[in-house]
Amino acid sequence: MTTASPRKGLLIKADPIAAQFRDEVKQALAQLSCRPKLVGILATTSAPSKSYAEFTRKQCEELGFDFVLKTTGAAASPELGEGDGVEEAIIEANEDESIHGIMVYFPIFGAQQDHYLQQVVSPFKDVEGLHFKFHYNLYHNIRFIEPKSLLGSVATPIAPTELETEEPPAGTVKSIIPCTPLAIVKSLEFTGVYNRILPYGDRAYGKTITVINRSEVVGRPLAALLANDGARVMSVDIDSIQEYTKRPRVASNPSSSESMTAQRYHPRHIVHPSNLTLHECLAISDVVISAVPSPTYKIKTEWLKDGCICVNVASDKNFEKDVRDKASIYIPAVGKVTIFMLLRNLLRLQQYQQV
Repeated sequence: MTTASPRKGLLIKADPIAAQFRDEVKQALAQLSCRPKLVGILATTSAPSKSYAEFTRKQCEELGFDFVLKTTGAAASPELGEGDGVEEAIIEANEDESIHGIMVYFPIFGAQQDHYLQQVVSPFKDVEGLHFKFHYNLYHNIRFIEPKSLLGSVATPIAPTELETEEPPAGTVKSIIPCTPLAIVKSLEFTGVYNRILPYGDRAYGKTITVINRSEVVGRPLAALLANDGARVMSVDIDSIQEYTKRPRVASNPSSSESMTAQRYHPRHIVHPSNLTLHECLAISDVVISAVPSPTYKIKTEWLKDGCICVNVASDKNFEKDVRDKASIYIPAVGKVTIFMLLRNLLRLQQYQQV
């Protein structure tokens, strides 16, 4: 649904963005002889986690995927503690050959212990793309892999300057990308932030983007994705601001024997400390994305660049109610897109396992 009012920016909800991927997923599923099976592991009584589990089940059933919800800990019995038995449930699902994907509903224990659990999930079944091997690929701009590389420690990078198409080279498949960051990228493609005339791997060139929150689940991988696609990204966290870019800070030397094309950018983004304030970042940003998990955190509308695009990722709205007075486009949530990124990852993981 898309609505607009006089002198206000466009409000774009997730539905039309998700719709294009619904058709893609349904078509891919129709061509398979074996339906992918996703197991959701719910180990807490958290209302958002229970709601997300129900939403996942509903989407899977509507589209024709097999979905099984495994409850453990406090979710299974009031006599058990939050998270009891969750690691055992993950290991059991890893070993079950009938299962193609595993989704664990976080948070459970807290950032550090949850990070450990994310690494327990087999990379061959990690629909959320949170395993360190997928993060390594993302941060090193490794887009295509041989599935067997997931058995080793690292993969061999294919630099963006070598990529002419989005199609994987022979013998490779696309690497899994974390669901929420990928959903945000797809939302920006929908709004035209990505310029498809430009070469693949550099279509966000010319855009300055501020990403508020640098978590390893959303903020940091998102900043890396956008920078690897050519954007200048200001990554804002509670204690620092960093700049992510693959553009060299020193101008190319015309006399160098190296081609100008190769000098235009590094194979992957580089992180630099920044002296800019949040106010200064917002004033120059074509896009502002916020994922701060706090009901009290609000981005001042008056600080935004006139005509920018704003994307809210947090469950609580991080933008003030009058955000559309400055923003040309406002996307209040991306959850419905995220679920389709998860199902696309599930289909890809099934392919990995078959290969």
